Formats: sequence, structure tokens, C-alpha cells
Amino acid sequence: MSKNVSDYLVEMLVEAGVKRIYAITGDSLNPVNDAVRKDGRIQWIHVRHEESGAYAASMDAELNGIGCCMGSSGPGHVHLVNGLYDANRAGNPVIAIASTIFTEKLGLDNFQETRPEYLFQDCSKYVFMANTPKQAMNGLQTAIQHAISQKGVAVLGLPGDVASARIEEVHSAGKNFYTEPRIIPSETHLKELAGVINSHEKVMLYCGHGCRNAVDEVMQLATKLQSPLGYSFRGKIFFEHKDNPFVVGLNGLLGNKSGFEAMHKADVLVMLGTDFPYSEFLPEKCKIIQIDIKPERLGRRAKVDYGYCGDIKSTIIELLPILEKKSKTEFLDKMRSMHQELVGKYDSYVKNKGSEAHIHPEYVAYLIDKIASDDAIFTVDTGMSAVWAARYLKAGKNRYLTGSFNYGSMANAMPMAMGAGLSHPYRQVISFCGDGGISMLLGDLMTISQYQIPVKIVIFNNRSLGMVKLEMRVQGYVDWQTDMVNPDFVKVAEAMNIAAWEAKETKDVEQALRDGFNHDGPAVISIFTDPEALAMPPTIKLEQVIGFANSMAKLMMNGKTAEIVDIAKSDLKYLKELL
Repeated sequence: MSKNVSDYLVEMLVEAGVKRIYAITGDSLNPVNDAVRKDGRIQWIHVRHEESGAYAASMDAELNGIGCCMGSSGPGHVHLVNGLYDANRAGNPVIAIASTIFTEKLGLDNFQETRPEYLFQDCSKYVFMANTPKQAMNGLQTAIQHAISQKGVAVLGLPGDVASARIEEVHSAGKNFYTEPRIIPSETHLKELAGVINSHEKVMLYCGHGCRNAVDEVMQLATKLQSPLGYSFRGKIFFEHKDNPFVVGLNGLLGNKSGFEAMHKADVLVMLGTDFPYSEFLPEKCKIIQIDIKPERLGRRAKVDYGYCGDIKSTIIELLPILEKKSKTEFLDKMRSMHQELVGKYDSYVKNKGSEAHIHPEYVAYLIDKIASDDAIFTVDTGMSAVWAARYLKAGKNRYLTGSFNYGSMANAMPMAMGAGLSHPYRQVISFCGDGGISMLLGDLMTISQYQIPVKIVIFNNRSLGMVKLEMRVQGYVDWQTDMVNPDFVKVAEAMNIAAWEAKETKDVEQALRDGFNHDGPAVISIFTDPEALAMPPTIKLEQVIGFANSMAKLMMNGKTAEIVDIAKSDLKYLKELL
């Protein structure tokens, strides 16, 4: 039997290393679905929503090098977009197949017609609409090559009639090529870089996700320079060991005072593998060095004085021999002392565990860090649950932490956990979910159930959009339409054949987490946390203080005195971070 385009597509995906396809079949996607069935080497994961599939594929790619998702004509395409935006911003190689209506019907506003070449343009490195078998075959090879080399999303538009057509002879390769180039600055630039660092005493390292494969080299650099070491949220899990003598914490929106101060009091800030998005937290008075494998990122968010293109591991290896060893430790000691004091304040929050239905989320995050495996994979929602992960999760021997850190979408944590759990079934996968986030894609708990993906879903159930509530208050607004009426998440999970636990009182939290984590299969743990819990950024502007005061005044005028008392009780403890 002669092969069709879908058969060829499956063979190409297998050769590229794809292990799973996340999709909802139907209509123009059916030929591909059938080819996957016949081949048998790729697992088809029937998600309940294409957005979840895109997030899961993104996580698959982040952990394994490549991921794949698909969507059928029209709505299936549009549903993919949010997850693909996140994947592309995160630099995850994802192949997305957007099957379309038959070619003869294109361009006539037919039922479920979209224009993939336009729809996906802003969320991909490459998008191509294939209208012939040869175009489909050539386009798929090119799409995969774009995804794995440029680190992002590649989309192939594939009409149903093309997907089922016989293959034809093409000139493109029937395989793809993974390359691992060693990229370093020129010898002249390396000498310049060393000269700047050697001529200044107070040097601070700020590390992002680009340091993922260069942890040992970064530590050697910090040791030689006796420099404080800070990190972005994506970089934290590689460095925040309890025994790391250089750690000073996070900077940025979820950062802390010590990370902020170390950066602003340094003579030289060295940014390693981070495209730090919060320019307002960066210093303007010290010299800034930025090293990144993508040269287009240099200087776009900070007043960079010296920008160099290179992968972090190779660049540091070349740099170390020409750096002078620094012996003075006053700057490091001062910043470390500040950080240790701050860690002590975080620990003090844990001692007061909260009250019924107002459990302190810090206590929950602390327990998760304590109980979780040393090689656990954590996924976190965008919102207040991310704050608690940033504060309390520590690196283990091989822990990994991810979320929608570049794009900032809600509802990402659970579907990312799906991708992690399927690709690493023997590692513990724990998802920090907000009640607002998990509610958006709640139906994909059924995907977790159907495939018995052994993920642990922890819901920080504060019955509100906590981060939005905080944003509104600091801007002087009365928080309105931020409260949520949630279902009984335990009953929802159990109705989907997922084991579930609930904690409304502090005495029940640890046991609920231990039981859920030890369960052999998927688990949901719903914990009723304090809706007024918040976290302070590393620095606060006067207008934010004024905005918060105005918000409280408006609440008082609207007769919500009791709510103000609860807010004040919650907020006072966080002010210690800024003192």
C-alpha cells in the first residue's frame, strides 16, 4: 500500500524524537490520527481542550527537546494559540499541525475556515500553509528544523485532502538535524570582558534560565569573584540550595530586598542567560554586562554597557583563566547577611499557620518544599501561587521549576504538569494551582484521569483572584469582581476518578499533602488559604502606597470595616520585608 502525506508526517515526527501528540481529533485531522494509529510509535493524548494540549506539548519540549500538538479546522486552531504563545516565548521547540478544510474550499469563508499563515504568525518562528503533497513534505521538514534550531513554535497548515494524498518525490531531507553549536565571544571581547570585571571589586552575578546547563561553571565564576549570586524566577531552581554560599535571592516583581539591593549596590552587574523583563528593577548607576546566546536580546531591557553573544557554559569556561581571583568578601558578606535575615522573616511567617479557611499559603508552600522529592518537577500558575513558590521552593539534587514566566498566562500549571507527568512518569510532578487558574481548564482533569497521569495538583484555594486583587488595591481601586464561588474540588476530582484531599484547618494540611503525594496515581489537594495573603515586591513606590491607602479609604466608605481589619492584619507582617 502506498504511503500518504500523513504517514510521511508521522515518520518525520518519530525521527525528530516526538513521543506524544496532544490533540482532539476530528474533521481534517482524521487522516493524521489514523496514521498515528497504524504506526504505533507515537502516543496520541486525547486532551479536552487544545490550549491544554499546547501547554502540555510545550512542557514536553522544555524537558525533552521537542513537543507536538495538533488542532483541527477553525476553533481547534484558535484554541491552540494561547498555549503556543507561551511555548514560543519560553523558547520551547513545539511542532503544531493545524489541519484545515479541503483546499478547494479555502478562501471562500467556508464553515470552520481559518488562515493559519496569518493566525499563527505572531506566536511562532515559522508558519507555512501546505496546499500540495510536496509542499506538506518540504514544509514539515523545514518546520521541525525551525523549531529545534530557533527554539520555538513551528506551525504547518495541512488541508485534509493534502493529508490523505499520496506522497511524492521531494528534494528535502527526510530527517532533521539537532545541532549543538559552541558559541563564545571573540578573543577581543573576552579580554574586554575580563578587563571590566578585573578592574572592579563589587561584582554581582544575575542568572536566568540560560544557565540551566552551566551551573557548575557559574559556581566556579562566583567563587573566583566572591560575588553575590542572584537569579530570575526561571533560574532560581538551579542555584537556591541551602548550602550555596553566594545566593542572595530573586529580583523582579516576585523578588526580595536582598536580590534587589545586591544588584543596585554592585559596581558591575553581570547578567547571565536572562532576558529579564522588569526594567524598573534594574540599576542604572552601575556598569552592566549582558551575555546571552541570542544577540537580539542584548540591551533591550537594560542600560547595558557591554553586550556579548555566547552560550553561558562555553563563555565562562573561556573567561575563567583570564580573570583575576578576588579575595575581598565585604560586599558578598553584607548581601548574604541581608539575605539570611530575609530568609529568617520568611521562616517566621510559617510559624503562624493561620486559621480555619484562612491557612497561610506560606505554610503550605513551606510544607510542599519539605515533603517533595529531591528530583520533583514543579509547575506553577501565574498569580499568587507563583509568589509562594518563589519564596519557599528550594533546589534539590535535580529539581525543576517552570511556569508561564515569559508570557504570564493563567491556567498553565495543570496542563504543563500533564506534559511533565507523561514524559517523566517516574519523577514526582507537583503543580501549584490557583483556584482561578485551574477553573479555566478544569475539564482537562479528565485527561489526567483517562491516562492516569500521576501528577499532584495542589490548589491554593483562596476563593479569589488574589494577584488581581492586589493590583487593584495598589492602584487605588476597590477590588471588585475578584471573588470566586468555587465548586467542591474534592467532589469534582472524585467524580473524575481522581483521588482527592481537602484541608480547611492548619492541622490537616501536612497530612493531606503527604497522603496526596504518596498516592500511586493522580491526586488533587485543595487547601483553603487566606484570601488576604499577599507579598511585597522588593521595593515600593510612593504612588503605590498612596493608591493602597485610597483603596482602603474607599472600602471604609462602603462599610467594609471588617475587611479592612483582615487586610491590615495580613499586610503588617509583609512590611517587615521592606524594613
